[in-house]
Order: sequence, then structure tokens, then C-alpha cells
Amino acid sequence: MAAPARRDAPVATAAPAMDAQAVHLRAGRRVLSLEAAALEACAEALTADFAEACQRILACPGRVVATGIGKSGHVARKIAATLASTGTPAFYVHPSEASHGDLGMLGAGDLVLALSNSGETPELSDIVTFTRRFGLDLVALVGRAPSTLADTADVVLALPELEEACPIGLAPTTSTTAMMALGDALAAAVLEARGFGPDDFALRHPGGKLGQRLVLVRDIMHGGDEMPLIAPDRPMSAAIVEMTRKRFGCVGVVGAGRLLGIVTDGDLRRQLDRPAFLEMSVGTVMTPAPRTIAPDALAVEAVSLMTERQPPVTQLFVVAKDGDLMPEGLVHMHDCLKAGVA
Repeated sequence: MAAPARRDAPVATAAPAMDAQAVHLRAGRRVLSLEAAALEACAEALTADFAEACQRILACPGRVVATGIGKSGHVARKIAATLASTGTPAFYVHPSEASHGDLGMLGAGDLVLALSNSGETPELSDIVTFTRRFGLDLVALVGRAPSTLADTADVVLALPELEEACPIGLAPTTSTTAMMALGDALAAAVLEARGFGPDDFALRHPGGKLGQRLVLVRDIMHGGDEMPLIAPDRPMSAAIVEMTRKRFGCVGVVGAGRLLGIVTDGDLRRQLDRPAFLEMSVGTVMTPAPRTIAPDALAVEAVSLMTERQPPVTQLFVVAKDGDLMPEGLVHMHDCLKAGVA
């Protein structure tokens, strides 16, 4: 039986808080500096093989199938997700599951993007063999070439010699950061080549705050009979009736198939004391050439247009890009706020 501890035995104490903080900060800065340097090295080391990989992805009639195991598998999942969200159909297949039936997820015309830091991952052998048997493109993202995977692939994206940021040099740290960044570079280069724009991005990101910011004007505008419109030769009394009926605080003045101007409730307040105001023609009161927005513009752009000048406005008519056609709709600030756009 162990002897009870003496009451006066010295008690181990932790290092002073400031010393521990300094150690942690030093370690964190060392890791970030090493990984930042690794990304610079990767940028310098890009070769024509990167361009070839981009061309094969662009020409791929099927999907990009990313695969890898361990930390490389996690990176492969992220690369597949980034590609899919930026216009390149892609998904991840676990190499062990592929050996037990998930090879059936691959089809003619697919391209396999295989990740392995060592290039010797045995779990990849079946999916690699499948690509060779059925003539699928195989792009290898490896940390070492030559290697079995690199020697087998059609295109090899090899990382430069990198130092792992892990203090014992074993845990995948720098290498996985470099692989992730190289996957981002592939996705971004392919996105640019496709001419993929904000509207395309919005279609693939309808949810969450990002989806709200990418709402299009046409998605929230009021069209048809909801628009308050009036001819320029009508009296202001008719304009007030139209404004009251439609409840947008304005009326668009249209003639000869064009939006000529706008009358807002602010115009009414400023003009009501004029003699015979109600009998005046709308065209003499309107503000000509009002600001407008295109239906395919982002709703966040509409908010910017409404608020960029003082005093701000609360509504915009929606017209074709040349800005002089019959309005297709009207968007109100309340519509933007309701859609989560601000």
C-alpha cells in the first residue's frame, strides 16, 4: 500500500500564464508561417500539368470523382464540394467503399481525381485499376513523384518538397493545406474558364445568408397589374388614386412604350400647395429619367442604388438594361428586407 502523501510535500505548479501564452503564440505563428511559405512554393511550382488538368476537367462529359483516404480523403471531399458549387458536377467516393460496390457510381466520361500524399495508398488500387480498365481520365494530386499513383495517372499534380508544420514532422498539416489550396486553384481556374458568374452561383446556393445576398431582382419584384403606372397626360388626381391603390408610394409615368418618369409621395408633399395641383398633368410634376435596375441584377445591388444618394429612395422600377423600355416590374426596399437582403 502506498504511503499517504505528506502535507508539506511540494506541489507542482503550472508555468506562469504569460509564459504559456507566449509558447502557444510562438507555436501558432510558426505553423502559419510554414504553411504560408508552402503555398508560395506551390504557386511557384505550378507547371503545364496544372493547365492540362484544368483542360481535362473542362472537357469532361461526366463528373469529377474525387477520392482519397484519411486526411487526403477529407481534402478530396472539400475539393469535390467546391467544384460542384462552382459549375463542375463532382462528388466524393470513399476508396474502400468503391472496392465493395461503389465503383458502380462511376460512369463513362467521368474523371477521377485521386489524392495521396505518399502516392502509395493501397486502398486506391481498385479505383485506379477501374480507371485504367475503362479508359477514365485519372488526375493524381500527390505529395511525392515518382510514386505508384503518379506513375499510373494521366496527369500528375505533385506538391513541391514541403516541411510538415507538425513539430514531430509526421501529422499531415502543411501537406493537407497545400492539397486543399491546389484543389481551390483548380476549381477557380475552371470556374473562370467557364465564365461562371454570380447568377450561376446563386442557383447553387439558394439557402442561408449567402443565398439571400444572391437573390435576383426578378425573384422579388412586383410585375403586371401590381405596378402603379399612369400616362403623362393624366391629371394628378388620377395619379394619387393609382398610388393609393397600389401602395408603393410612387407611380411610374409611361408613354410610347417607355418609362418617362416617376412621381413619389415626396413629390406630392412638396407640390400640394401649388394652385390647381390636382388638375395638373402628371408629366409636369414627374421626375424624369428615374433610376432603374435590370431584372437580372442582384437584389443587393437594388439596395445599394436605393441608398447611395441622400435622401434615399425606397423603390426602383425594373426595366431592360438600356433603361428606356416599358417597366417589367417594381422592387421596393421592403421586398429586399423581407428576402433577407440588406
